Amino acid sequence: MQDIQILWEKVLEKMELLVTVVSFDLWIKTIEVLDLKDDKTLVLVATSSFAKNQLVKNHSNQIAECIEQVFGSEIDFEIIDKAEKEEYLKLHKVNNNEIEIKTENPFNEKYTFDNFVVGKSNQFVYAAARSVAETPGEKFNPLFIYGGVGLGKTHILNAIGNFVRQHHPEKKIMYVTCESFTNDYIESLGVSKEKEKATSRFREKYRNLDILMVDDIQFISNKTSTQEEFFHTFNELYQKNKQIILSSDRPPKEISTLEDRLRSRFASGLIQDIQAPDFETKIAILKKKVSQEKYNIDEEVLTFIAERVNTNIREMEGLLSKVYFYATLLGKKCATLDDAKNVFKDEQVTQKEQISPEKIISTVCSYYGTSEAELTGKKRSKEIVEPRMIAIYLINELLDLPLITTGKLFGGRDHTTIIHARDKIYEQLKTNNKIRTIVSEIKNQISSNC
Repeated sequence: MQDIQILWEKVLEKMELLVTVVSFDLWIKTIEVLDLKDDKTLVLVATSSFAKNQLVKNHSNQIAECIEQVFGSEIDFEIIDKAEKEEYLKLHKVNNNEIEIKTENPFNEKYTFDNFVVGKSNQFVYAAARSVAETPGEKFNPLFIYGGVGLGKTHILNAIGNFVRQHHPEKKIMYVTCESFTNDYIESLGVSKEKEKATSRFREKYRNLDILMVDDIQFISNKTSTQEEFFHTFNELYQKNKQIILSSDRPPKEISTLEDRLRSRFASGLIQDIQAPDFETKIAILKKKVSQEKYNIDEEVLTFIAERVNTNIREMEGLLSKVYFYATLLGKKCATLDDAKNVFKDEQVTQKEQISPEKIISTVCSYYGTSEAELTGKKRSKEIVEPRMIAIYLINELLDLPLITTGKLFGGRDHTTIIHARDKIYEQLKTNNKIRTIVSEIKNQISSNC
């Protein structure tokens, strides 16, 4: 049995690669999976009758293709709108939990080793991942991969999965997010009379694997019971020489409230980081995207984008797609530098409208694992001063608020204090690689949530 919502997320991943960024954000991402009618028809809910018409008219074939790849050829679909949803619920008993199907390959087929652009920033991760995929359980166990948002962790994990599916089809492999693992564990606790059976099913699911990949393992932080269960799952797989692959946005030593025994095990294998790509690698990534999507784009557009997007590869590729889409809307056969400048200008305006001081403060707090009350309060310990100064710097850089207004956000601090914090981070960015990485990763998290 497989969770329908998780499978639908895989459909969305495939759809994102087939349609423009604008179409995906407007029409595809907002679809709700309501029902699996008669165990053979997915009932999808569009946000409005207009959205329904757009989906039926422009994206039916793509949706059908992606559903077949994930759910199998026997599953059909139909689209209703919000107004029709209430009537449907009156007439049908819905099933939106699980489905028993066999999927040929749960991994995104476009994410392979062959189309992963290797540069100085990721060559060691690539080599380690390739080695693990070729001989799972024999080298580098566990393999712990960390890096900022949008640098290629998901691509690497899917590449491992696709390689194993092709070359070791007999291997049982599972990719799961930390959130899904946690939810599965909570569900396994169940009601008392079913608890033993549910726990047994959970352990059978996760401990009888040849390869377990857990994405965003940093979210296991603060989950004491889940850490306990994952510790035993990890041990059982490790003792059987089964491959464990973990990804995170930070190394084990920086995951707060992680039990020492788990931290020790995470660090017992090979730890590799994916760094921000250099200029040459960014250009190579953009050229690969142009080739894959068959975009007609002037070479200088690639340089323009590579110079302006510092780290996030996903954001960089998204901006490339937007430039091409913008040019096609104007009836052009080739996207030019002027098109890129117009899109980039609009992108900056849109992001600035969506970013608020509260969002910046919240993101910094989440990154450092501290509370907003501490960040904006009077506390002056070393653990609080750095994130506070970074939050002040980002508010000044991204929003350009008056100094007095910024001071009020931080407990009524004087404008000279705000200037000092802003300028100190500005100077550190020139020489301190750690601060540069932290600021870059927080900015990526802010922009990805807009």
